[in-house]
Amino acid sequence: MLRISSSSSSLHVPSICGAPVSFILSFLNPSSRKVSNFTRLALLHSTTLFPNSRNFQFPTFRRVSTMMGRTHSCSRVVTASYSAASGPGGSSGGDREILVQHLLVKEDDQKLLLDLQKKTAEGEDLSDLAVEYSMCPSKEDGGMLGWVRKGQMVPEFEEAAFGAPLNKVVKCKTKFGWHLLQVLSEREESVLEHIQPNEFHVRLQDPSFLEEAQLIDVREPEEVAQASVPGFQILPLRQFGVWGPEITTKFDPQKDTYVLCHHGVRSLQVAKWLQTQGFRKVFNVAGGIHEYAVKVDPSIPTY
Repeated sequence: MLRISSSSSSLHVPSICGAPVSFILSFLNPSSRKVSNFTRLALLHSTTLFPNSRNFQFPTFRRVSTMMGRTHSCSRVVTASYSAASGPGGSSGGDREILVQHLLVKEDDQKLLLDLQKKTAEGEDLSDLAVEYSMCPSKEDGGMLGWVRKGQMVPEFEEAAFGAPLNKVVKCKTKFGWHLLQVLSEREESVLEHIQPNEFHVRLQDPSFLEEAQLIDVREPEEVAQASVPGFQILPLRQFGVWGPEITTKFDPQKDTYVLCHHGVRSLQVAKWLQTQGFRKVFNVAGGIHEYAVKVDPSIPTY
C-alpha cells in the first residue's frame, strides 16, 4: 500500500498485479517514472487497462499493469504515422506500440530458464508458465505488461521486445534477471495533440464535425452549470471510477476525441489516459473553457 501526498489530499493506492506501484515503475525506463495522482486513480479504478487492437482479439485477461505516467511537453505532440513495412525486427519502434507478456526468473537459475524455454518450444503457453514460475508480480495476470512503446522499458528488455517477431518467445537479461518475453500484437502509436481554442472553434462550425468526432468534458457538474460548450458529454473526473471501466464501450477509440476542462490540466491527464485505452487520436483543448471564453466566445462566463 502506497500513500501519495499532494497539496490538497492523500490517496491510498493498492498494489498493481500484486506489487506496489513502485515495483512496477522500477521496471520502466527512469525517464518515464513520473506518475500523476490521476494516473494512480486510474490504476485504482480501471478493471482493464488495455483495449482491443484492430488486428488482435483479446482473451479475457484479468487486471493488468500498464506503463502509465508518460509525460509530454506542453508543445504539440504528434507521432509519426505507421508504415506497413515497419514491423518487429525491422523498425526502430518509434511509431508503434507492442503488446507484451513475459516471465522472469533469477539470473542464476539457468536450469529453470532452460526448462521453461523447452516448454515454450513444445507449445506450452507463456502466460500459463508465468503464472506458475515468474518472479514478476505480473504473474498474477499471466505475465501481461500491456501496450508499451519505445522509451518506457529498461533498455535490454526494450531492445529484445521491439526486435522480436510476433508470437515468438525470446529471452533477454536485465538487472532483474532472465526474461522470456512474447510480443502478441502491434499497433500504430496513438497521437496526442494540443488544440488551440481558435482552431477548435473553427472545427465546431463544421456541421459534420460533431458526427465525426466525440467531445468529453471532465469538469464537475457545478462547473458545467456555470459555463459550457454545446456538444460535450460530461464525464466528471471525480466519477472516474464509474465511467472509466466503460470508456471503450461508450466511446469509439478510432474516432477523434476532444477533451475539455477548466484550464486544460485535468483534460490533459485524461487525454493521456485515453491513449493507454487505445484511443487513436486525442486532442486536449489548450487552456480549457476559460481560454475558449476569453479568446473565442465572450458570452461564456469565466469562473
